[in-house]
Formats: sequence, C-alpha cells, structure tokens
Amino acid sequence: MIGLISATAAGAAARDRLAAAWPDRTRVYEGPVADAVRAAFAECEQLVCFLATGAVVRLVAPLLDDKRTDPGVVCVDESGRFAVSLVGGHGGGANELARAVGEVLGAEPVVTTATDAVGLAGLDTLGLPVEGDVAGVSRALLDGEPVALRSEVRWPLPPLPVAGEGAYTVRLTDRLVEPAEREAVLRPPSLVVGVGASKGAPVDEVLGLVEAALRDAGLSAASVAELATVDAKAEEPGIVGAAERLGVPLVTYAADELAGVEVPNPSDAPLAAVGTPSVAEAAALVRGGELLVPKRKSAASPAMATCAVVRRPGRGRLAVVGLGPGARDLVTPRAQAELRRASVLVGLDQYVDQIRDLLRPGTRVLESGLGAEEERARTAVEEARRGHAVALIGSGDAGVYAMASPALAEASDDIDVVGVPGVTAALAAGAILGAPLGHDHVSISLSDLHTPWEVIERRVRAAAEADIVVTFYNPRSRGRDWQLPKALAILAEHREPATPVGVVRNASRADESSRLTTLTALDPATVDMMTVVTVGNTATREIAGRMVTPRGYRWQGTSSQEEPK
Repeated sequence: MIGLISATAAGAAARDRLAAAWPDRTRVYEGPVADAVRAAFAECEQLVCFLATGAVVRLVAPLLDDKRTDPGVVCVDESGRFAVSLVGGHGGGANELARAVGEVLGAEPVVTTATDAVGLAGLDTLGLPVEGDVAGVSRALLDGEPVALRSEVRWPLPPLPVAGEGAYTVRLTDRLVEPAEREAVLRPPSLVVGVGASKGAPVDEVLGLVEAALRDAGLSAASVAELATVDAKAEEPGIVGAAERLGVPLVTYAADELAGVEVPNPSDAPLAAVGTPSVAEAAALVRGGELLVPKRKSAASPAMATCAVVRRPGRGRLAVVGLGPGARDLVTPRAQAELRRASVLVGLDQYVDQIRDLLRPGTRVLESGLGAEEERARTAVEEARRGHAVALIGSGDAGVYAMASPALAEASDDIDVVGVPGVTAALAAGAILGAPLGHDHVSISLSDLHTPWEVIERRVRAAAEADIVVTFYNPRSRGRDWQLPKALAILAEHREPATPVGVVRNASRADESSRLTTLTALDPATVDMMTVVTVGNTATREIAGRMVTPRGYRWQGTSSQEEPK
C-alpha cells in the first residue's frame, strides 16, 4: 500500500489525482502531518508526501531504521513539477515510484541514485538476494574499475560491465559461502526442495529437516525458489508453514505426474498413501534439474517428514522486441524495459543505432546487416540457450514481417520467450492518413524473396474480391519494380478508379512524407521499400483531406449515435 500525505489545498488536489488513478494501491492519511507520516511509515510499503523536501526529511529522519526494510519515500513539490525519490530508491522502490508518479501527474521524476544516474543496473535491483561488499563493488562499477563476474550457476542476469579479472568480484552462487573481501554475492533462485510429510507433521520438524539438508549440502536457503509436494499434501499445515517461514511458494503436483518421474529412492509407503512411489524426490525433479540431496528423513522418531533438493538451471530468456516505426516516442515503455534488462542485444545494425543510447553499460551487442534475418534469429536463440537474457529487435511489431517468426521457428521449450508488441508501419501510416483502417483490413508484403509471386497474387486477388482495405508492405525496390503495378491492377478489377490510396514514406521519422491519391493516379515509380501503400475499399472516402473508411455498422445510417448493446 502507498500512503499519501499532504498539508495544503494544492497538495491535496495532486494527492487526490493520484488516489483516483490508483484506488486499490493508495491510502490517504488525514490529520496533522507529523502524525500522518508516522502512521503511514509504519503501515505502508511506500509513501508519497506532497510537501517540501526539507519538511519530509525532518519528519522521516527519526523513523529511519534499515534501508532494506524502510518504506520508499517520494516527495512531490507544491506545484507538482517534480517527483523526488527521497528515501529507499532501490530497496524501497522509490525510484520506480517517482517515475510512476511522474507519469500520472505530469511531474519530472528526480532520481539521484548513482547507478540509476549512469544507467547501471544496481546490484540490489536485480531481484536476487545480495550480500557482501555491495557498496564497494557498486562503487567500483561506477568508477569503471575492473570487476570480475564468477558465475557458479547459470542464470540470466541484466547487463553488468564486468571483466574476466578484477580487484572486485560479483559472485553468482547458490552455495553457502561467506563473501570474500571486495566481493558481492548474488543468490539466484535455483534450488527446489521437494517435501513429503505424514499427516500432522509439525512445522518445526519439516522446516528443521529442510534447513539441515541445505546446510549439510553447503547450499544457501536464500536460493530456494519453492517447496514442492504432491497435491494431497497441499494443505498439510507442517508443509504450508515451512514454506511460509522460508518465504517461498508451495507448488503441488498430481500424484500420477509424480509417479512418472524416475527417482533413485522409490518407496511403497507413499505409493499406498498418496498414489506415487516418491513425493520428495519426484516433486523436486518433476521439472528437471540436478539432484543435489537425495531423499532424506527427519531426525524425529518416528520420522514424519522427507525432503530432497534439486538445482534447476536458469533458463535463458529471449525477448523479441518491436521498436515501432522509427520515432523514439513510439518505442513502448515495455520495449525500453526489455532493452535495459537484456545482457545481449541482437539486431539489424541500423535498428541497433536507433536505440543504442537506451542500453545499459555492459550490454553485449551482436549486430549484422540486411539479409541476415535467419542468422540473427539463430544467434539470439543460441545466446538464450547459453543462459543469457537476450533481446532480439525488429522494427514495427516484431511479429509482423519481422524477427519473431524466424526466432520462434528456431526456439524450443528449453528457453523462455517473451513477445513485446510494437506499433506497426501500417498503424503509423494509418494514423498519418486519417482512418483508412476503420473496418476490415489486411497487410500483404509484395516481396517475393521468401514467398512465390503466385501465392502473393492469390492473396491480393482474394482481398480485392472480398472488398478489404489493403496495406502493401515492401511495395517496390530497384530490382522488383513490377509487383506493385500488378497488384494495383488486380485491385482495379474490383474497385473504382477514384478509390483513395494513401502513400506514406518513413512514417514517424524525421523525413516522413505522405500523400493521398487514387487508384488510377498513383505512380508506382514514386514508391520504394521505405513506403507503405494503403488502398481503400469501395466505402473508403477522402474527407477534409483525410482517408476514411467507415466502420459500416447499420446504426450509422440512423439518427442514433449509440452503438448497439
């Protein structure tokens, strides 16, 4: 919950705007400001104070205890111009909160955390438990000193400007180790603990068994991702309580699924009790991995709990990112977040140049020229299979005549794949022309490099006969100058010569140009590969210099302007 505190009418107005935007996330604190801040600080994960920064500093200073547990505090000035991340920039999430508040109120977020200022991923913002000399290693990264990365476990990390050797070290491990001098230890969630228990097993027995198994194997409890068991034990208090006290989710599986898992220590007892010869080992191994601790019983007599520990390798992550048609403000926030998250970027050289400044320091860039789509797709998938966080970029939407299809054709289920939608050239051109896509429409590429012309022609003819608005991608190049005239001739068999046609070149870019013409008047020689051509249907009209395709609903012909319910 986010506590909201204000002292003046202007502050209250901005406060109420934020409360209206986030009704389920915020709570307004009324009354004397000092009392409101104390109450919100004790009860909320974050605070937004619509007060002067000096006043907020004095109010929260006596309340501060530990940056790992204190709530994040954002201060918004009286006129709503700035949202200042004041306390808990990383641990309390104040940096992100300041940005979010800025988006709602139109305020400029002010973030002074050193790593954020230079675009580095802070070690305490990676979503992993971290211990050791975090401040010293972070300072070394900021100062450009060599910092070594020692990865004992494969895990997809955001970019870090690390080297092979250095006086400082980032160590990625699930082992129970003490950080060395000048070392920060990251704990990936790589361990799964399978648990079985008799009815009524005490939580202390289950938890003690798990902790002892991890300790004896030299494994860190901070790297436990989940406890796993059979469905029949989903509500067993001892198992549920152990998961709660470890702070991890409890995941359960059907007995028949666990029965199909090959384990080293099957038993007749669980088979008779819950329908599978193994609970602890099978639940830990059901999603694959390396068995580090075979089935182990608790020390009580009789033993009422069993556990096993498996290390699951970190799955590589491939984000297929659409960059939009070219303008920076049409690159979505989600796309920008994926670019910052990726440790490896794969893309066409000219697209990489568009967004190079959005990358974090340490991002490895693999770029190539035109005509290497399949090679880029294979490279991106291979890098993800090596356990990296990869972004594969394309223009427009990556799933439309771009990189998603060749990449997903290469990818199997051994990596995680995320699609990030982008604004397509057809949509950007449509917005420039007016509303040409107001009813059914189709996009067709006229390039026959990968598709036989006979197939393309059949699709154009089908769209013509169906009276669908058509947007042509890749309409004409130096070596391909006859396809567009042929396609237009097919459409002309079913549409009037005066049918509106919109031509947009370099939509949303600095040298953007557009014009509205007709099916008869369009000169194909004025079109190139940077152009999209949108041909209207029989209902499309030019209205006040704009290309408009009516939605065509029956109610448009009546006096009522309400849509049918």
